[in-house]
Amino acid sequence: MPQSRAVVPTAHASRYLQQLCKHWAHRFETAFTDSDGRIALPLGETRLNASTDALTIDLTAEDPADLSGLRDVVVRHVDRFAFRETLRYDWTDAAPSARDAKDPSQ
Repeated sequence: MPQSRAVVPTAHASRYLQQLCKHWAHRFETAFTDSDGRIALPLGETRLNASTDALTIDLTAEDPADLSGLRDVVVRHVDRFAFRETLRYDWTDAAPSARDAKDPSQ
C-alpha cells in the first residue's frame, strides 16, 4: 500500500492533532490521545504523532491514486486549524515505524 510521511515543525502539534481528530470524529472512525491519533478516512488511514516541536503525519492509502487526494484533504484541514502560522509539509514516501503503527485507543 502506498504510504507517505510529513514531519511538520510546530509548537502546537498536540492541539492540531486533537482538533483534527475531534473534527472528523462525527463522520469517521477516530482514536486519539494528546500525542497520537488515528483517523480512518475513505481515501485511507491517517496516523498522527505530536511531539513538543513537530506534528508527524503518516498516510496510508489502498490505491496509489488516492494518496495525493488524502494528502490534500489532511493539509487543508490542518492548515485551517493552524491559521495563525504557516506550516511546512515536506512529504516523503515512508512506511510507518512499529511505534507509530500502534493504536492510540489502547
